[in-house]
Amino acid sequence: MRVINFIRARFRKWLNEEYWMEDYKKMGMKIGKNCDINPGLMVDYSHCWLIELEDRVTLAPQVYLLAHDASTKRTLNHTRLGRVLIKAGAFIGARSIIMPGVTVGENAIVAAGSVVTKSVESNTIVGGNPAKFIMTTEDFFAKNTEKLKFSKLYDSSYTIQGGIDQRKKQQMITELTHTTGYVI
Repeated sequence: MRVINFIRARFRKWLNEEYWMEDYKKMGMKIGKNCDINPGLMVDYSHCWLIELEDRVTLAPQVYLLAHDASTKRTLNHTRLGRVLIKAGAFIGARSIIMPGVTVGENAIVAAGSVVTKSVESNTIVGGNPAKFIMTTEDFFAKNTEKLKFSKLYDSSYTIQGGIDQRKKQQMITELTHTTGYVI
C-alpha cells in the first residue's frame, strides 16, 4: 500500500505541477530543525532562496511566504524583492501572509489570517490586516495559564491521533458551546 501511495503522490505532483518541500530546498530555501509545517503551505517558488525558517518554526495550514511583490512591475518595470526570515520558535497562524522583507522574531506569534507587511519583534503577538502588535508572548501565556485553572481540559484521547470516539466528540461539542477549553 505504501508503494501505491508513493506512486499516486508522485503522479499527482507531476500532473498538477506541484512543488514539494524538497523542491524548495533544492532551489535554496533554508529550513531549520524540528519545524512543524502544516498542509497547504504556499512558498514563493520564483524566489524561494530568499526564504529561511530557523529551528522549531511552526507554520499552520495555508500560510503564504512571499519573497517578491510584482505590484510594482507594470509601472516601475521592476519587481520588489525582499528576504523572509522566520526566526527560531516562531508560530505563524493559519492563512497568514508574510510579505517580502519581513523578519518574524524569535518566539513571536502571528495570529491566523494576518497580513504581515513589517517585521515582528521577538516574543510578541501580532494580528490583523495589516498585522499590528497585540501583546507580548509573556502576557499571552500568563493569561492562558490563568484560564487553564478554570477551563475544561481534555487528554490526548480527545484527538484524532488519540482515537477520539463519537461520544467524546459530542461531549466536546456540548461543553465548548459557549467557551473554550484546552487539549494536551
